[in-house]
Amino acid sequence: MPKADIHPTWYPDAKVICNGEVVMTTGSTSPELNVDVWSGNHPFYTGTQKILDTEGRVDRFMRKYGMATAEPAAEPKKADADEAAASPEAPAEASA
Repeated sequence: MPKADIHPTWYPDAKVICNGEVVMTTGSTSPELNVDVWSGNHPFYTGTQKILDTEGRVDRFMRKYGMATAEPAAEPKKADADEAAASPEAPAEASA
């Protein structure tokens, strides 16, 4: 049992206000909560968030650690196609 007169007043229907508009109600020790951002106008929740890689961090990481880019991966595929075109006997041997 809680002690008397030591707990703040609980408001079960406290109004959450954003831009002068009541957006929801919740329980709080304050009758009104004024907020700047809530899930209804935050870019992450509305799907309008844009992630910008302004410094080219991924490219800088790849260069720094000498990791392969997409270009070398494309070369072996080209080489395989050249080998198949150069030896027309290979498909005939495979079917025999």
